Formats: sequence, structure tokens, C-alpha cells
Amino acid sequence: MSVSFIRVDDRMIHGQTCTRWALEYPCDGLIAVNDAAASNSVLKAAYKSASGKKTFVWTLEEFKEKSAKVLASKDRYFLITKNPIDMKKILVDQGFKPGIDQVIIGPCNDRPGSVKLGNNQSITQDEAQALEDIMNAGYNVEFALLKEEAIGNWKKFRGQFGFH
Repeated sequence: MSVSFIRVDDRMIHGQTCTRWALEYPCDGLIAVNDAAASNSVLKAAYKSASGKKTFVWTLEEFKEKSAKVLASKDRYFLITKNPIDMKKILVDQGFKPGIDQVIIGPCNDRPGSVKLGNNQSITQDEAQALEDIMNAGYNVEFALLKEEAIGNWKKFRGQFGFH
């Protein structure tokens, strides 16, 4: 298996958080997918040095091109996007099949137009649609900053966004 863990985190790569999740889901490296970060050499360098693990920072298009190599790799990677919409593009639109069905939603900052679901976990209507699409594609979507701080599954919150 080449993807051991899938996460949405608006900080993308946070060293302590990655170390903590790696206890549950061992990994050899990180793949962060974000067009803005991948196109900014300063951000890219900062993310690459954040975890102490082998780290790739790719655009959505680069991920699409390299996804078969990721699946064929003997290394285990965390797949991380900054927001649920980018994760939906990978898992649903691009049809990437990582071989695991759990998607963990980590920090999503409070922003105008977002609904607060828990501590540092706020979702906009567009993000809610992305999570609904991810769930409907067969994934279990769980909200957890850390494993022991889980606040629940997407099914618990989706009614707040008009999904039934």
C-alpha cells in the first residue's frame, strides 16, 4: 500500500501533527497537493523542511500525472490537501483510488461564510458539497484534529448544509 493516510489540513504540513498521526498510520513520506504552494518556491521549501520526512509538494495536475507512481511505490505516504475541494478533485474527479477509505478532516479555519463544527473546524457550503461527494464516492469522512480529538463523522454534520 502506498497511501497510508489521507488528510485535509489548512496548514498542510504541521510537523508535530504528522509525527502524532504517524504512530497510527506509519509513513515514509508526505505528499502535499496544493497549486499555490507548489508554485511558490518559498512555501514549497518551508513545507519540505517541516516534518523531517521525504516530502513532495505538487499541483493537482502534477499529482494526476504521478498518481500511478504513487500507487506503485513501496513507500507509504500521507496524502494531504489544504481544503476539502482539492481532496474531492483527487478522489472523485481524478478517480484516484488509494486503497484506503478513511479521509480525516483536520484544521479548517473559521472564515466568513463557514459553519463552525468544532474547535478550529469550520466548513463552507462549497466544502460541504465536496465532503458529500467524497462520502458518496465511498469514503468515510471523519473530523479529527488528532485521533483522540475526533468530533464525529460527516454524516453527523451534513444536515446542517442541507444534505439528507
